Amino acid sequence: MKDLVLIVDDVEINRMILAEILSDDYEILEASDGIETLKILFEQKVSPTAILLDIIMPGMDGFEVLHEIKTHPETEKIPVLFITAADADTNESRGLKSGAADYVSKPFNPDVVKTRLENHINLTRYQNELEELVEEKTAELQRTNEQTLEVLADIVENRDETSGAHIKRTSELSAILIRRIISSPKYAEYAKANGLDQKVAGFIVRATTLHDIGKIKISDNILLAPRKLTDEEFNIMKKHTTYGGEIIDSILEKLGDNVGYFGYSKQICLGHHERWDGRGYPRGIKGDAIPFSARLLSVVDVYDALVSKRPYKDPFPHDEAIGIIVKGGESGQFDPTLVEAFVEVADEIAEFELSLKV
Repeated sequence: MKDLVLIVDDVEINRMILAEILSDDYEILEASDGIETLKILFEQKVSPTAILLDIIMPGMDGFEVLHEIKTHPETEKIPVLFITAADADTNESRGLKSGAADYVSKPFNPDVVKTRLENHINLTRYQNELEELVEEKTAELQRTNEQTLEVLADIVENRDETSGAHIKRTSELSAILIRRIISSPKYAEYAKANGLDQKVAGFIVRATTLHDIGKIKISDNILLAPRKLTDEEFNIMKKHTTYGGEIIDSILEKLGDNVGYFGYSKQICLGHHERWDGRGYPRGIKGDAIPFSARLLSVVDVYDALVSKRPYKDPFPHDEAIGIIVKGGESGQFDPTLVEAFVEVADEIAEFELSLKV
């Protein structure tokens, strides 16, 4: 099947000459002005392989048509070659700067027209194939990193069944809370200040899976103790934050972070026990110095610990746990904005908790 070339020129003889030059190698479609061209592209949804576009036309000139072509995702990659007069150096320069791939001069030299058109079609095809290959490799790397996250999370789960269930719940709770932040207009400035969008939100939710990975370096007699820890044991347990950071550093050194997960994982490992007022651990940082990802996880981490049964305590009711989170925001434990958003999604969180018991 031949490639389709759209020839746009208000002078019929020019269209006829170009069609005659190219018809042996290409399917030809013609348009007599800019308006007809845009109808072909955007109303009829025709997708030519390349476009030969005259600059001087009544109504919309070639530059205006080119602008429309380059500002629409469905047409922006189509190579556009301007048709120019032999002495139109200014137009050629302006056209190339505006996104035209090349130009062909009148009077037409058949060999030049064919060669330039073929070169740009081949170049565009190569670029598209290269982009597809890059996207494929990026997706493959993303799958590999996701699988690595899952394996590491499974290590924690197999070590400590309580931690494993906690990891899955906090991941879902984080998703609920971050959705509120990025979807509500009232938090738009807050989201912008913290660099949040849908892509970053997805990274953070996936990264929460590893927030307790440092616990694999805590001894069983402390990690699995069926009682409240002593002060000395608790000081050892607190080291899971820095242990987690060290483990993620090792991953970053060996695998890199091409898709962004592990950088957030490190932030969360190190920071999810920091406090808004600076009285947390391990570094005692406060306020916005604590990465958003860690501040987010700290809220849902405490909530899930409250509503979960432990060997040393019964679960708190949902409403009572929400009240404790609110007090934590007032006392300086949590980011107040995150607490406010958490309260707003309390009903959704309650539904999630209920679904776990069905």
